[in-house]
Amino acid sequence: MPPAITAVRPAYRPYAARVEEVRTLSPSFVRVTFSGPEFADFGRSGLDQRIKVVIPFADGTIADLGQNDPVAIAEGSWYTRWRDLPAARRNPFRTYTVRRFDPARQRLDVDFVLHHDPGPAGAWAASATPGDELLIIGPDENSPHSHTGLDWHPGTARRLLLAGDETAAPAICSILESLDASADVDAFVEVPTAADVLALDTRPRPGVRLTWLPRDGAPHGHRLIESLQTWCAASADVLVAAAAPRPQELADIDVDRDLLWDSPEEGEGEFYAWMAGESATVKLLRRMLVSTHGVDRKRVAFMGYWRLGQSERQE
Repeated sequence: MPPAITAVRPAYRPYAARVEEVRTLSPSFVRVTFSGPEFADFGRSGLDQRIKVVIPFADGTIADLGQNDPVAIAEGSWYTRWRDLPAARRNPFRTYTVRRFDPARQRLDVDFVLHHDPGPAGAWAASATPGDELLIIGPDENSPHSHTGLDWHPGTARRLLLAGDETAAPAICSILESLDASADVDAFVEVPTAADVLALDTRPRPGVRLTWLPRDGAPHGHRLIESLQTWCAASADVLVAAAAPRPQELADIDVDRDLLWDSPEEGEGEFYAWMAGESATVKLLRRMLVSTHGVDRKRVAFMGYWRLGQSERQE
């Protein structure tokens, strides 16, 4: 007898996806557009929502994670099924951000960063062609928890700061495109080269100041750290107004061992910062705001997407 279907659908489910289009955006970015009949149920929160891209093996095979089983989907058992497989049969997966979802056309855009020494997802994206198939673990619009995986929680804040490297560029662009005219925002995005500056799909707004920071050979994070230092020096009034009501202590997180990730829930306040990318850089940027300038840590979201010299852990 099959297990009972849960009354409340899990936040995430597997989607069988087919590549519809591949667009090279720049030397370091490629946009892959996916579609699939089940995408009618794909979550529509957008912003910086996370998904998992499950990569086929070299022969194109993909493990059965319950993508065609309504009971497994309702149970949310995809990860248990993946974990219970023999190691040699576990397709690798990596975390990405929804760049855009078009519910009318049931098409999902995901922007991949192309590295010189790519991992499984980057290597797959570099050679992807229309018709290729894989799995995407994404939000279920039928679930009351379909907003799970969002770290953008500005609450009442209208004075906004966003900062990240190329891995955060898709999320930052998506967030900026969602903001209304009342937002007053500075955004800094470090990318490998000047040719990697991307265009937003929105008309320019006076309240949005987006600065692209090409490394062009500089150490990773250097341009971002330097720009945030300059911004802080010029934004003393903003930082003073966002100060914590009492002294704060930050635990020293070992980014080589521990997850660097915190996205406080929505609260009151005029200022909100969102920072993501390489963990050591994000850790330094957070300390710059919280420890050096006294910003209330409840107004600072920070996400270590990856660690220089290390591959993503699958867990």
